[in-house]
Amino acid sequence: MPYPEQPPGPTAVHYPVPLHHSAVSAPLAAAPPTGLPAVQSIQLPDGRIITGYALAPALPAPVPAVRPVPAWAKTTALLAPTVGGGVAAAGIGLSYAAPGLIAMSHALWSAAALIVAAVTAVTVLIRTARRATGNGGGSGSTTHITQNITATGLFGRANGTINHH
Repeated sequence: MPYPEQPPGPTAVHYPVPLHHSAVSAPLAAAPPTGLPAVQSIQLPDGRIITGYALAPALPAPVPAVRPVPAWAKTTALLAPTVGGGVAAAGIGLSYAAPGLIAMSHALWSAAALIVAAVTAVTVLIRTARRATGNGGGSGSTTHITQNITATGLFGRANGTINHH
């Protein structure tokens, strides 16, 4: 037995040997059918008759029916580049507008801070002016309002009085 490292020895090749040579070959002729439906006999060019199972010809694969492309698929295919182009254009536009948008946001925050400061300053000025003049008008007196409300029961009618002093 040879080792795996050694190549195998020479092999003999046996070719089929024809039985006899004939200059004229006869065409294949089908013999009369036998009793079995899948068995067939044929005569070879050298005159021998061979009987064997007949192979049925392979049927071609069925061709699928061609269906039209649905309308929604056509619409989607047409809209996809449009939407993608719109998103790209919006991104480019925002990149060009970014410095201006940042400046506008700073301006809006500054305006909001100015409004809050103005309202606070006006409130402080009004309070300061009232204290200096003596509680808004110079009369020196303060009005007190007293309410007395009474009700009987959970769903009773409420009565009340308002007194100005």
